[in-house]
Amino acid sequence: MSEAMTTKSNPLLSEAYRIPFHAIRAEHVEPGIRQALADAQAEVGAVSDEVRPASWDNTLGRLDRALEKLSRRIAPLGHLVSVAETKELRDAYNNILPEISAFWSSIPLDPDLWKRLEAFENTDEANELRGIERRHLNKTLNEFKRAGATLPTDRKNRLQALQVELAQTQQKFSENVLDATAAWELLVTDESRLDGVPEAAKRRFSARADENGDEGWTLTLDYPSVEPILKHCKDSELRHEVFVAYTTRCREGEHDNRPLLARILRMRDEIAHILGYGGFPDYVLADRMAGTAVRAVSFEQDLTERTQPYWQRDAKQLSDHAKSLGLDTLKPWDVAFVTEDLRKTRYDIDDEILRPYFPLDQVLKGMFEIVHKTFGFRIEEKQIDEVWHEDVRFYEIYDESRTMLGAFYTDWFPRKEKRQGAWMNNFITGGPTHIGFAPHLGVMCGNFTPPEGEDQALLTHREVQTTFHEFGHLLHHCASRVPIPSRAGIHVAWDWVELPSQLMENWTWEREALDLFAKHNETGEALPDELYSRLIAARQFVSGWTQMRQLALGTIDLELHEQMARKLRGDAERQEVSEELDAVQGNEVMEFARSRFTDFAPAPEFAAFHILTSFTHIFAGGYAAGYYSYLWSEVLDADVFTRFRNEGIFNRETGRLYVDSILSRGDSDDPDTLFLEFMGRAPNPGALLERNLGTL
Repeated sequence: MSEAMTTKSNPLLSEAYRIPFHAIRAEHVEPGIRQALADAQAEVGAVSDEVRPASWDNTLGRLDRALEKLSRRIAPLGHLVSVAETKELRDAYNNILPEISAFWSSIPLDPDLWKRLEAFENTDEANELRGIERRHLNKTLNEFKRAGATLPTDRKNRLQALQVELAQTQQKFSENVLDATAAWELLVTDESRLDGVPEAAKRRFSARADENGDEGWTLTLDYPSVEPILKHCKDSELRHEVFVAYTTRCREGEHDNRPLLARILRMRDEIAHILGYGGFPDYVLADRMAGTAVRAVSFEQDLTERTQPYWQRDAKQLSDHAKSLGLDTLKPWDVAFVTEDLRKTRYDIDDEILRPYFPLDQVLKGMFEIVHKTFGFRIEEKQIDEVWHEDVRFYEIYDESRTMLGAFYTDWFPRKEKRQGAWMNNFITGGPTHIGFAPHLGVMCGNFTPPEGEDQALLTHREVQTTFHEFGHLLHHCASRVPIPSRAGIHVAWDWVELPSQLMENWTWEREALDLFAKHNETGEALPDELYSRLIAARQFVSGWTQMRQLALGTIDLELHEQMARKLRGDAERQEVSEELDAVQGNEVMEFARSRFTDFAPAPEFAAFHILTSFTHIFAGGYAAGYYSYLWSEVLDADVFTRFRNEGIFNRETGRLYVDSILSRGDSDDPDTLFLEFMGRAPNPGALLERNLGTL
């Protein structure tokens, strides 16, 4: 490979720390990624073919370096597909995806590589390893076994074929959600139908209509469009139309995800059984804090039982308030509207009252100040040109010694070519090296309410929480001091990874913290005490309802991947797999989900509007058989924050201990050990119940 190809003709192969996103085009994808795969394969092959005695440096170390370099080259492509997708980029990505998947699945299935790792395991050098090096060796060997290293050849071949097909199917699922979201628009020509909708939202709808050459107000399925309709619009029919469109995306037509549900569940179940597990949840959870499906299910059941009385209370008060508003019964599309109206009635507070106090720039400035006061980190914005969109901003983060720990991009507003939700991703995992510290690199993305004209974006308090949440992930990545990239930062068990993110949300409720950023966008006035009191009073409002929804999703996720997946695969083994079978089984999955959601719904009608066909978390993301992780981690974060509450939310000593015990440690030790190191005891679930639910 020539130097010219590396640095000029193909920016995907750039070694620059600041990734040249602005220069990456669809035509770079296939040749660039193929070259990256070839380079990685050559390095892996060199490990397998090494004739010298196995050592850390020529075996495990060299393998790690090769795979980290490949990850660094592939990550920008996956990111661009999420935030700046074009038809050409999508096609190129889909063309190369099977090769990417085949390479990753081939690593643990390589018999020569496995023999080399076994040889190293039996050396005197390996026997003397301690700490993170010993943990890395043990976990690597276990990961290879869990991925099929010891399987016979025929089962290895079947496993690899399944993994490639699964990656393609999950990508198609995600594309369908993106396309279905972008395809739907509704032009409203009668302004009276938008009665109750905030004026700022109406102006955005009007601007969208103008862009389309229409007169009126154009609604979309981007969440900043959906939310003000469901929360504030007095027209129940319009709420109904938008709600149904949003929740039933991908249930029919060219973006129908129902057949993919069945196909994904079958493949995951087969993969688990090939690898010797009773089902996909046991396979997934074997390397997480929960350990087994039984323990995860028990966690869900116990918390559901504790939440039930609060949920029943909330369901009744929402139903009663619906009737007071002239609604015969509480319908699914009325919940957000009734909730918001009752919140305003009871506490005299709503999102629109709070928005002026949360300008995005001020929120970011305050969040950075909180992190500086508590953890000693300093964040500085830098102007760069190598970005994928004009909304993107770039920051560097330093520790107290002025060591640059890392940098990160932010991209906060929705676009047609950008997937929904909020997330943090890593591009480069750095850390301590033999010559100093290699900085990390990451990104935070969201889909917040965009600014109007020259004004800055005004956030809801929920969007403020989301900003802090993603920044918690970013800190977990950038604060890592683990010298092995694959064990650093956010490369931890998924039911541990949400602790740092959810912990950060706690500061958005504290008076001292809010004083640093909750300031009126026009007057600069701090959030008034009286308004703050109302915010806090409303914190646990309908918390039982909210928590029960999370429990429903977590429970059904586990059940889908256990008994439902087993049934689908068993039926498929008795007949030819076909599109017709996928269609039939997809409807079975939908009916199973509807029936199970009924147990978590105040009326059967609610269960019909489950989000399975657009639920990318479990069908296209990393939360398959692991959605319980959010509440599992909430138990941990609620407990950890009690120490900050007791010792001072800006207490530098407490913050430093948290960084040293948890934030910087990645996967260098068991999560239970890290938690014990910081808290001095095992987790107390009561902290979550007290914070989220309070008393009846």
